[in-house]
Amino acid sequence: MRKAFYLCFLSVVALGLGGADRSKTFSTRGTCDGYRAVSVGMVPNMCMGLVWQGDDGPRMPRDLLPLSDTRWLVTDLGGWERSKGAVWQMDIAADRSVRWRKLVSNLSMPHTIDRGPDGRIYISEMNRILALDADAADPERSLTTVVGDLPDNRLHDNRHPLSSFVFDTNGDLLVNVGAPSDRCLDGSGRPRTSAKGRCAEEADTAQVRRHAYLGQGRWSAESTVFASGLRNSIALVRHRSGTILQAENSVDLEDPNNPFEEVNVLRQGGHYGWPYCVNMQTPLPGWSAAQARCGQRDRPVALMPPHAAPLDLMYYSGAMFPELEGRLLVTWHGYRRTAGRIMAIETNEQGVPLTDINGYYAIYPRGALRYPANTPSVRGRIITPGWDRVAGQHPRGTPVAMAVAGDGSIWVTDDKSRAILRIARP
Repeated sequence: MRKAFYLCFLSVVALGLGGADRSKTFSTRGTCDGYRAVSVGMVPNMCMGLVWQGDDGPRMPRDLLPLSDTRWLVTDLGGWERSKGAVWQMDIAADRSVRWRKLVSNLSMPHTIDRGPDGRIYISEMNRILALDADAADPERSLTTVVGDLPDNRLHDNRHPLSSFVFDTNGDLLVNVGAPSDRCLDGSGRPRTSAKGRCAEEADTAQVRRHAYLGQGRWSAESTVFASGLRNSIALVRHRSGTILQAENSVDLEDPNNPFEEVNVLRQGGHYGWPYCVNMQTPLPGWSAAQARCGQRDRPVALMPPHAAPLDLMYYSGAMFPELEGRLLVTWHGYRRTAGRIMAIETNEQGVPLTDINGYYAIYPRGALRYPANTPSVRGRIITPGWDRVAGQHPRGTPVAMAVAGDGSIWVTDDKSRAILRIARP
């Protein structure tokens, strides 16, 4: 009887949000595989549960890493200023209540957290990569710098200061260095060029760098450029075949329908267009066709909706959703009408997205628009089709990062709503 009563009970979740914006609060009704279910519209045979939302943990949860079924690590951006970031440990009790413990504080905009080839835990800070021993008596004292002196973009307008990383098949660190501006233009809209006529910001930024693995948890302090012409490579992933994918946050034009976001297959020495070209081969305003030379740039393998702001890529593997096995999951974090979604993209054996021609993409509050004619777009399915804001029920989704738990459920951070959610079977 108690269980039946709980399944029918409507719970509006206050969760100690204090003076926070109530429009960002999730209400819950019933359960989703043992967690309180939120009303976000999901595809059939999936539901979304609320793991946590409140003011007793991270202020801006970004990435998350499972250490066990009940113990997780979560990076906390904290704010867009120095020394406000943290790493938290999230412990989940048998009754699904959450307890937080801050392991590390005073970090500058941490984002990615992952295990390395040596089994240790690694974290990206704004301008360095750190190693962490979460089991140490004093985890903060265990922090060591693995790669330092990455460019510090925080003081620039339209900057992309966050670092992220993936480990290559040989253990090398591939590290994102974002662009310090939107289009490499000066205040009057003219290109900021070097003596060779190229964007003056290209030499040290808008690239993915390679730091060679030296073994035993050590990487070369020196780097080489793996791929360039990439405005913001927060979303990086390596497929088991060795394919490296990047999801590009393209430039921020006022037009809500342009430019489109990209999925790029990165190759050594490739140049993917920033700040000269967008979409497939279109010169950006401010750069002439002769300067842009778009035909000489690496084309994206597929387009995604304009201004969707992809922040994470993950190949799914787990027992709970066999229909998703091998699919590429992507979070769309942006504030415009295409974002607030998670998509499952079909891929081939190398992990490269399959594509459609003359496809459509959804927009909020309702409707669909067509991709540019005769261009490849990602093929797949939105698994959270109803994550727009619904007053009194849930906010617009701002999903950041994902992780798969041991049971195959998909855990998601939402930094603007200060929440952690779990996608499971009803």
